[in-house]
Amino acid sequence: MSEHPLWPTTSEATITAFPVRGEQPVPAVVVMPGGAYHHLAEHEGAPVARWLNSLGIAAFVLHYRIAPHRHPLPLLDAARAVRWVRHHASANGVDPARVGVLGFSAGGHLAGLLATEIGTMLPEGPHDAVDQADARPGLAVLCYPVTDLTGPAAHRGSAANLLGDDAPESLRAELTLARRVGPSTPPMFLWHTADDAGVPVDNTLQLAQALARHQIPQEVHVYPSGRHGLGLAEADPVVGDWTDRCAAFLRGRGW
Repeated sequence: MSEHPLWPTTSEATITAFPVRGEQPVPAVVVMPGGAYHHLAEHEGAPVARWLNSLGIAAFVLHYRIAPHRHPLPLLDAARAVRWVRHHASANGVDPARVGVLGFSAGGHLAGLLATEIGTMLPEGPHDAVDQADARPGLAVLCYPVTDLTGPAAHRGSAANLLGDDAPESLRAELTLARRVGPSTPPMFLWHTADDAGVPVDNTLQLAQALARHQIPQEVHVYPSGRHGLGLAEADPVVGDWTDRCAAFLRGRGW
């Protein structure tokens, strides 16, 4: 495990590497903890990386910028993280063609933003060799994600922290994931609990419907009950099933 600054000009965004050494380059996943863009939930970071390691997958936990920083800074951090993993692939034994993202709650929103973004996702510069790598993930795993920033299912806290209280409704709509799905969106694995009181399950269902409309490969699991923020859910014999289902999904996609 080693922590690295993402940018040459700021130490506020970092990436922590949990490499896996093998005879051949291994797939990688960038992990994005949740926290409503207000904080980063520790149980959705390192423990998840170690679980991915147990599957033979290199993991990289992203510590992205949160409030008072605003959009697009977290998205730029996410894009930079995927670029960083690909740029340093050889040093970490990673296959640069197999880099995915996994996010929880607001981190799921961030992972989804990156997976559905079609722009360059580059700051104004100066640029370095890391910026030359591709920022688009090959797949995305979204766990009880925030996907809606407008409408009845919107998570207003995440929207306020990411955009500010006075953000126009047009921007909230632009960053609602179901509206961003298109032909270039990668395969996704989604899971949620039906009675999630923190982020309504409609967030996952709306995104799943959009993926279906665009014929994007997906796997969706909605568990009957469970509080928001369960992470690996190791203490829940029902919801804890998600890690087995996700492992099978990853294997099926060549991860």
